[in-house]
Amino acid sequence: MAAQQPPYMRVADDLRRRIAAGEWPVGGRLPSRAQLAADYGVGPNVLQKAQERLIIEGLLEGRAGSGTYVCRPRERLRMVRSRHREPRGDSPFRSDMREQGRRGTWDSHSEARVPAPDRIAQRLAIEPGDPCVRTVYEFLADGRPVQLSESWEPMAITGETPVVLPELGPLAGMGVVDRMRSIGVVIETAVEVPRPARATQAQANLLGISLGDLVTEIERTYYDAEGRPVETADIVVPDARWEIAYEIPIDSAGS
Repeated sequence: MAAQQPPYMRVADDLRRRIAAGEWPVGGRLPSRAQLAADYGVGPNVLQKAQERLIIEGLLEGRAGSGTYVCRPRERLRMVRSRHREPRGDSPFRSDMREQGRRGTWDSHSEARVPAPDRIAQRLAIEPGDPCVRTVYEFLADGRPVQLSESWEPMAITGETPVVLPELGPLAGMGVVDRMRSIGVVIETAVEVPRPARATQAQANLLGISLGDLVTEIERTYYDAEGRPVETADIVVPDARWEIAYEIPIDSAGS
């Protein structure tokens, strides 16, 4: 015999049905939790857990001191990862957002001489503990957080140059490819490894999502013409807001 559905899931399923049927309009306020709990014959904790389930799904939102409301449907945009996204003479993120009619900005913080942890050292082909510049980013579209990134660059490459700090100097905010090119390092290849994951509490706080929401983590590493890794980053994209597409060039002259 199949296991009986937990009470909060039964309530969540029925609330989901009623929302889909238009019983409460988008932006409409639901009855109080006490009233809904009485209607369903459950305790307040069960009703709260059911609503939290629908908040995670993006159907409801809670407003402190006001109540619970039906959300507007989330707009899921497409993020195209392409070999052509970097060489634009501008920040790749800012260019991507401009193409979608949005204003792309970011907050960042860099630290120099940060010892490379083992996992980063392996990706950059350096020794653990070698000094790096670590930069954390929070990317915004029209002022709303849409992406996080943690970037690492070996100071053996940039340490004595004007571009040692990505967000300071003559090419501040111009992207890794342009910055590296200015010091004679030509990036030819980027390798990206996307993986599904669940948002940590820190990521959820920064992205305005819930703990455990689906995210895509992208491990990206740039390589120069000699195959040397020159930068690596961990990128976090909320799945509910973005789908990720990869553009793959086809060599029409090949066999």
